[in-house]
Parts: sequence; C-alpha cells; structure tokens
Amino acid sequence: MNEIGNKIREIRKKKGLSQEELAESAKINLRTIQRIENNESEPRGKTLNLICEVLDINAEDILDYGKQTDKSYLIIFHLSVISFLAIPVGNIILPLILWMNKKDRVIGLKKVGANLLNFQIIWSIIAFLSITGFALLKILNFKYYPILFYLFIGLYAMNVILPIIFAIKTNKGKTENLYPNIIKLIK
Repeated sequence: MNEIGNKIREIRKKKGLSQEELAESAKINLRTIQRIENNESEPRGKTLNLICEVLDINAEDILDYGKQTDKSYLIIFHLSVISFLAIPVGNIILPLILWMNKKDRVIGLKKVGANLLNFQIIWSIIAFLSITGFALLKILNFKYYPILFYLFIGLYAMNVILPIIFAIKTNKGKTENLYPNIIKLIK
C-alpha cells in the first residue's frame, strides 16, 4: 500500500498541480497531502475520494487491489479483434470474453477494453449497413452502388490495421484509450 502516495504524487505532477493547489481544490489540509505523498499515512475513505475527484481518476486505479501489469495480455486483447476474419462477430465476442475474465485483474484493461468494445460494436454496425446497402443498391441497379462496397473493404482493412498498430503501441508502453470513441455503449 506504500505505493498510493507515490501514485498520487505522480498523477498530481502530470496534471500540473502543486501540493497546495491539490489541498485547496480537495479541501484537505496541506500537511495531510504531504503525509500521504511521503507515504507517512494512507488516505482513507472520504480523503481518498476527494483527492481522486480533483485528480479526475477512480480510487480503484490508485488502489489496484490484486491488479498486475500484463502487457502481453493487453497485446493479445488488441489482436483478438482480428478474429472477425474467421468468426462472424468475433471482433466483439472474443475481446468481450477476454475482457470479462481479467478486467479487474490487469491494470488498464477495464478502460482499454470498454474503449475497444465500443469501437468494435459501432464498427460492426457500420460494416453491416454498408454491405447491406451495397447489396440492396446493386439489386435495384443503382448507379453508385460500388461506393458502399469500397467503404466496406476500407472498414475491413481498417479493422485489421488498427489492432496491429495498437498492439505495437501497447508493446511500447502506451496503454490508454487508442480507439476513436464515437458512442460509449460500454463503460
């Protein structure tokens, strides 16, 4: 638990706040902040929540009960999306299974997983609509139907390339939300 103070100090510095500013914003005594950051005491209940609120983070992210860093699992998680090439809707099912199994045990997986799954759900809907629109417009002999087919091919290519790029970025240590998030269905 001695890492809590170090984590709070690191996040505070990333946010560009001084100890005084954090104490004032959280309505906590400056000496309390100093003790916490020096690992002389641990923040409890309300104090921890006030600090987390000012730093715009979840208390669970600081506490990390039983969580561990597993970069290889995050890489496999990103690459599991490519299963859509062999399994219909595999880009949602396989990552969902991986996410549900370890979202509370791997640091960063809960947030990254929700981001990835939201993107994959929206991607699947758009891909389905584009191929359905293509088929419908082809049947109706509409002049510009190939545009939807090219959109569909572009979406497929994007969903192969993005997971590979994001797996490489994860391997280099970048684990924040990488996929564009249009609509948040899963939080």
